Parts: sequence; C-alpha cells; structure tokens
Amino acid sequence: MTIRLSGRRIDDDETVFAIEARAHELRATIPDVTVSIYDLAGDLSAFLGRLADDFRGWSESRTWHADQLTLEAGFHSGGHIELTWKMRPDFYRGPTWEVSATTWIEAGQQLTTLASDVRTFLARP
Repeated sequence: MTIRLSGRRIDDDETVFAIEARAHELRATIPDVTVSIYDLAGDLSAFLGRLADDFRGWSESRTWHADQLTLEAGFHSGGHIELTWKMRPDFYRGPTWEVSATTWIEAGQQLTTLASDVRTFLARP
C-alpha cells in the first residue's frame, strides 16, 4: 500500500492537495483535499508531529479529519503505528464512494521522517 500527497496549492485561507492510494489493482485519487484555516481539522503535519513526539505510545486511537480525508492512528506493540487513511470525494460533486487504506510505520525515526516530509510539503511559502 502506498499513499502519496501531491499538487499542493496554498492561498490565504486554505491549502489544497491531492492524495492517492495505490495497492495491487486499486488506485484511488482525491484531487482536491481542502483544509481551510476555519476548519477544526488543524494542520496535518502538526498531527503527525504530535504522534512522533509520543513515540513511546498512546492507548486510544487518534484522528485527524478534513472533509475528504480522515487519518486514524493507532499505536501497537513493538512500536508499530497503524495509519488508516479514509478517502472520499466531495459528495456535492457526484457519486460517492470511500476507500480505506492502512499503512504501517515504525514509531521512531520513520514516523519522525513522515511528519517532517509532510510539514515540508504543506509549508506555506
């Protein structure tokens, strides 16, 4: 399973990016995940950074949510983090569907690197 963020656009009030999930025969893309400064979602990179800061673990699932993307994180034994990416298109624009893709990452350096990469990708100019 591969998750890829691309095509970032930033203006004063919002950040828009594409997300793609790929696995074997599956390919799902949301071209316009929008996160507004007025949303309660907050910054995706800050969410990942908090997960990385808590590399020793946590007991309950943690969630970040924007209209078209939800990211759930769970800590498992051995320092493994389960990231479940739930993607769905804007239901106002046409047919609805949802894809749920799970990736696994190590709680230490791998998670720190992911948080840093996402922070760089989403950084405001």
